[in-house]
Parts: sequence; C-alpha cells; structure tokens
Amino acid sequence: MTESESVANAEDGTKIETTAFDPRILVFTCNWCSYAGADLAGTSRLQHPPNARLVRTMCSGRIDPVFVLEALRDGADGVIITGCHPGDCHYVKGNFRAEKRFNFLKMALKQLGVEEDRVRLAWVSAGEGEKFSLLIKDMTDKVRELGPNPFKPASVKSI
Repeated sequence: MTESESVANAEDGTKIETTAFDPRILVFTCNWCSYAGADLAGTSRLQHPPNARLVRTMCSGRIDPVFVLEALRDGADGVIITGCHPGDCHYVKGNFRAEKRFNFLKMALKQLGVEEDRVRLAWVSAGEGEKFSLLIKDMTDKVRELGPNPFKPASVKSI
C-alpha cells in the first residue's frame, strides 16, 4: 500500500489535499501454526487491514535477523515474526531459536537507530485466527503512529 491522497475541507470550505500514511507490514509465518492461523483468519472472514504481506517459512527459527533488516531496508515499515507457541514447535526448539535471534535483532535495531516497535515476535497457533487478525490490526496502528520507515528508499511506492 502506498501513501494515498485524500481531500479534506478547510475551515473556510476550501478543499485541501492531505496524505494518509498506509504502512507496509511484512509477516514471516511458520508453516505449521502461524500460517494456518492466518488462513483461519481468512476463512473465518475476520477483518484486518490489508497492509500485511505474508512470507511462509517452515519454522520461525529459520528467520535470520538479516532477513528483517533487509525487509526494512527494502521498504517495509514494520515486520512481524510469528511462530508456534513455546513447547509446540514441530522442529522442537525452532521457536526458542527465533526468540534468541529476535532479542539480538532488537539490540541491532537499537544500534541502527530504528524504533524497536517496528518489529514484533508473536506466537500464533493454527486455531488462533482471531489473535492473528488482532495482531495485524495492532501492528498496523503502531506503525502508523511511528510513521514511515526512515530507511525506506524513495523509489519504493507499493508492495
């Protein structure tokens, strides 16, 4: 989604153009739980902003912090990493690995001057479609408050 123009009325009745920020969110989902939770949100027709683009991975433990940094560099305004609940990982310790990497990522973002609220780690199971939908809404609202990613290239217009 791009920044879209809208028309508003000034106090004197004249029309002025305003720009509404529409954040771009990239969501890494694990194949076994989180992707199925996203699918449940869709099949249940739960409403959430269309700002999120999903990247399906086999395990949240597979997400290297470099993937997130590249997503931010390439124009994402926010990134969510989702995985199985601790203890429920199909690869036994993948979600623990994801949590360790996420903590490292937060430190790296702080060093780079990026707001740490632009990235989030969440555990979403296959039966938590509503939780997935609320996560997307919440992240969209949070990133909208933060504003556009300051590292986004000017040439990036839409996902």
